[in-house]
Amino acid sequence: MTDKPIADYAVIGDTRTTALIARDGSLDWLCWPRHDAPAVFLALLDRDRGGACRFVLEGLLGTERRYRPGTTILETLFVTRTGRATLTDFMPLARHDPVPEEGPDGRAEARVVRRLVCEAGQVCGHWSVRPTFDYARAPTEAQAQAEGTVLFRGGGDALRAAASVPFDIGAGDAQAAFRLEAGARADLVLSHGADGTAGLELVETWLSETDAYWREWSGRCTYRGPYHEAVLRSGLTLKLLTHGPSGGIVAAATTSLPEAVPGNRNYDYRYVWMRDASFTVTAFVNLGYDREAAEFLRFLRDADPSRGRDLRLIYALEGPMPAEDILDHLRGWRGTGPVRIGNAAADQRQFDIYGEFLAALHHYLEAVEFDPPVKVNDHLPEALAHLTDHILRVRDAPDHGIWELRGPMRQILHTKAMLWVGLDCAARIARSVPEHRLASPETIAAWERAAEEIRAAYHAQGWNERVGAYTMDDDSDDLDAAVLRAVLFRGFDARSPRVAATLERVGEQLGAGDLLYRYRLDDGLEGAEATFTACAFWRVGCLALSGRQGEATALFDRLLARGNDLGLFAEEIEAGSGEQRGNCPQGFTHMALINGAVRLAHLRDDA
Repeated sequence: MTDKPIADYAVIGDTRTTALIARDGSLDWLCWPRHDAPAVFLALLDRDRGGACRFVLEGLLGTERRYRPGTTILETLFVTRTGRATLTDFMPLARHDPVPEEGPDGRAEARVVRRLVCEAGQVCGHWSVRPTFDYARAPTEAQAQAEGTVLFRGGGDALRAAASVPFDIGAGDAQAAFRLEAGARADLVLSHGADGTAGLELVETWLSETDAYWREWSGRCTYRGPYHEAVLRSGLTLKLLTHGPSGGIVAAATTSLPEAVPGNRNYDYRYVWMRDASFTVTAFVNLGYDREAAEFLRFLRDADPSRGRDLRLIYALEGPMPAEDILDHLRGWRGTGPVRIGNAAADQRQFDIYGEFLAALHHYLEAVEFDPPVKVNDHLPEALAHLTDHILRVRDAPDHGIWELRGPMRQILHTKAMLWVGLDCAARIARSVPEHRLASPETIAAWERAAEEIRAAYHAQGWNERVGAYTMDDDSDDLDAAVLRAVLFRGFDARSPRVAATLERVGEQLGAGDLLYRYRLDDGLEGAEATFTACAFWRVGCLALSGRQGEATALFDRLLARGNDLGLFAEEIEAGSGEQRGNCPQGFTHMALINGAVRLAHLRDDA
């Protein structure tokens, strides 16, 4: 059986974890009880060894799907030779009343609910539930339980399945057949853990509460521009990538979906990257979701009690980062391995993260008019001191950079620009708080002097006369799309002739039509990497800031059409086929989409 295209997948979730459901109704990916936990369904990465919760209809002719407006509740319409039915998939989530100042804003049930309703005629088929615990490394046992439920156990974990039609239990799996007339329904509830009730009688309540939670959340979106639906869908997707109990924000919902086919560019993104999470904070603030930004600061407060002294590149949602490991018993999506869990990039030096975090912090503090919650306020003096101290110590040091290059470290231009951003934002924060509570005037002035020195150095050393552009680092002719991102952070003047020239060279050498590659250098990895979708959205911002709003808007429109039918994006797009590549949904792409739309709206309003 051929693996489904990545664009075939929709995502549902409960701000603890997410599930990926294919166009044919098969639930092929679910890690429980949180984003970075071992997968219990992973047919996404191995259709033979990996379990799934499949949905089969006889005589299927076609499907259509959508999210209920303003929600993450997925509705898929199936048309068969004998009838028509709608499958509704969601993970129950009820809003807390009142919402606490800190902590989860909703109550998750740790369940997946699947409701099939026959709309016309008659439909016949069956549910098939086959979990494979601990990434299919543990054997699965299936046992009949009270209330017609089935308990699956394996690897010290458990999952319960309850259906409104009887189960036929096999060796490690169970099936529930149905035959529905118009108006009839068949419910299936999957629950994490061995305890609790079947919950079938609560499906209607859960559906109503979940619908209300997401509609209320969507109703607080402050973006009112022409791309409201796309922006809101991206915002909802980022919210799904949050982890309510900790406040963390993971980079993506999956691991090891390949960036090159064939190749070995497969990584685990189910962790909290400082860069990605900081960028997500900015996107949330741009949409009016200040609480989500504050929750990430809570995560950092708990994960980094040193208050910035020991800021790390990557964090697990709870506990230490796991070591990178290869699951060589899994073949990978379309046979493209390896399947990795953990991420070795946690040991890299990537100094741009200090600037990323300070920029996000400044954006958040501006949004709350420099009056954040007390627990955030109390940490600001030490955090500013530690983060700026980091920047001053590493300002001349090489690093691995934003693209996590696994070769020798470089004096990377994007990193230097983000160090300037960090010091500049630190000074702006400190000057916005009265009575010099965060830093003395002398300290702020020292930050500003160092910032200007760093800026002058990377402007002078980063320009490559041979190439006619700002390049990746001081010692090479390699172009780097991340330079465009430095423009968006005010590291360069978007209207300068050198930035205009760089934009042209990047388009010529890294461009593939509307899309952009990150770089074209030999990075020591196998396979030809696809284009990096966020880079194309960065180009939109640079065009707009340089005064080419018409070009920017037209490009943005074309890029939106590159998403799947639900408006979801993976990390990359293969230039030739247009297929999605890499982990999905990818927060970095959706952040870039949001911030691009917001920037276009602001420039239009200022015109």
